[in-house]
Amino acid sequence: MTDQAGQNQQPQAPTLNIANVLTTIRIIMVPFFVWALLADASQQGTWRWVALAIFVLAMYTDKLDGDLARSRGLVTNFGKIADPIADKLLTGSALVCLSIIAELPWWVTLTILVREWGITLLRVVVIKYGVIAANMGGKIKTVLQAVSIGLYLLPFTHTIGWLHTVAWSLMLLTMAVTVVTGVEYIFKAAALYDAHKKNQGKN
Repeated sequence: MTDQAGQNQQPQAPTLNIANVLTTIRIIMVPFFVWALLADASQQGTWRWVALAIFVLAMYTDKLDGDLARSRGLVTNFGKIADPIADKLLTGSALVCLSIIAELPWWVTLTILVREWGITLLRVVVIKYGVIAANMGGKIKTVLQAVSIGLYLLPFTHTIGWLHTVAWSLMLLTMAVTVVTGVEYIFKAAALYDAHKKNQGKN
């Protein structure tokens, strides 16, 4: 007798696949990005362009590996964990480096970092109660972070007054959206916990 549940069960995607390889490459790119940005030492020279190129390429791999994983059925547990970590390593290192070279206030960097890593830890803690799915706010936050950091990395941003104003305004908006979406995740985590407690009470 054929097991109907077994027929409906999807085969497990191999951990070693193109999407996960791209995610791993993005993680490997982070120290090279950091080195290039710090080597430039805010001189807005060749190494600054190299850092910008690495950042743009790394962010592109973020979109590409996600598209490949979904379209080819390559979603794996490794990818679910490594992909957000890779994103946060890249954006976090960019923010920290920009603060180290005194181009971005530390309070902006710390606010974003506390939210990013705090929510990551929260998602790990509540995973036994359920998964907090990414929403549109989270996707907007990711795009804003990529664009605002990219603007700050442009060598001529700090020499053109209006462009620097645009970059700074966008960074403040990015920080605000990052905080607001973080609060939303906290409420979702609390709802998951409450639902879990209610289910336990029924049993």
